[in-house]
Amino acid sequence: MKVEKLAEIIGADFYTGVPDSQLRALCDWLMNTYGIDPQHHIIAANEGNCAAIAAGYYLATGRVPVVYMQNSGEGNIINPAASLLNQKVYGIPVVFIVGWRGEPGVHDEPQHIYQGEVTLRLLEDMGIQPFVISQDTTGQDVTDAMDGFLGRLAEGLDVAFVIRKGALEYGEKVTYKNDNMMKREEIIDHILRFSGDDPVVSTTGKASRELFELREANGQKHRSDFLTVGSMGHSSSIALGVALHRPEKRVWCIDGDGAALMHMGALAVIGANKPKNLIHIVINNGAHETVGGMPTVAAGTDWVKVAEGCGYPHAVSVDSFEALDRELQAAKDRQALSLIEVKCAIGARADLGRPTVPAIENRRQFMHYLNP
Repeated sequence: MKVEKLAEIIGADFYTGVPDSQLRALCDWLMNTYGIDPQHHIIAANEGNCAAIAAGYYLATGRVPVVYMQNSGEGNIINPAASLLNQKVYGIPVVFIVGWRGEPGVHDEPQHIYQGEVTLRLLEDMGIQPFVISQDTTGQDVTDAMDGFLGRLAEGLDVAFVIRKGALEYGEKVTYKNDNMMKREEIIDHILRFSGDDPVVSTTGKASRELFELREANGQKHRSDFLTVGSMGHSSSIALGVALHRPEKRVWCIDGDGAALMHMGALAVIGANKPKNLIHIVINNGAHETVGGMPTVAAGTDWVKVAEGCGYPHAVSVDSFEALDRELQAAKDRQALSLIEVKCAIGARADLGRPTVPAIENRRQFMHYLNP
């Protein structure tokens, strides 16, 4: 169905969310209609953040907000859904729009399989009544579902439209870009020139895909790389755990701005522990590129000050390959926790593939590499 029709039926004037490729039509419509306007549309750091913003909107206006997200974000909303929104607590009504990745019977990547299996059950367990929208769902079907939802919303209960693959359409596309010059794949290639055989933990999305393909192109093995294909925002914490318990190995974390924002508290934990063998690289294109390119707030975030405030003894920002190489070498030589923010362009190869090594095999190889 047309995304404009869905928005008309819901009738909300405030949306907050985390972008999802399955919701690309909705995301593009929001950007064309509102852009980033705090009165109508906020792209948040994580899905729990969205739920809390939505609660504040309801408290201030008495109107029902919309929270959009990929189903992987259900884990992030469990706490606010159960202890803030729920009718037994404050009874704050929210309409969720959830992209259904990993739907049973629909091929998807391994990180989405289990989440897809439990998507509807998790919503129901949280007291959020779902309605599934498919390619053949009509506007009348959704109108009838919304009519049924209105009574629940009036009672302070939450509801969800769960969006199957290809169910939403939007006739206009939005092109996302910035003024940065360095491409992420080239940045990762430069990092690999310095990391050598050191363990590398890479973040969710295209960064891990590009790392895998660069190893293939260079004729290198994958055993020293842990590709965090799911669990967005947690690669730096994984790298911290590895670095603390393998102090004899230098550990490189290739992170993204959206991921670093999603669980920014991890930087404070890393800074408090100060592992001397960890080099944390945040590739910042100011966008959720893997799921379409919608902006993050990271372009306006001073990552050097954030890292320093969290206790990192060394933090720098670079916007050229010359500066990147210089700082990579300095971080490698100094034997102290370091953060390097790398200003990055938006964009990736159209033919970028995905890792051909199963996630469980990636884990086995990486553990064997760390524990020969």
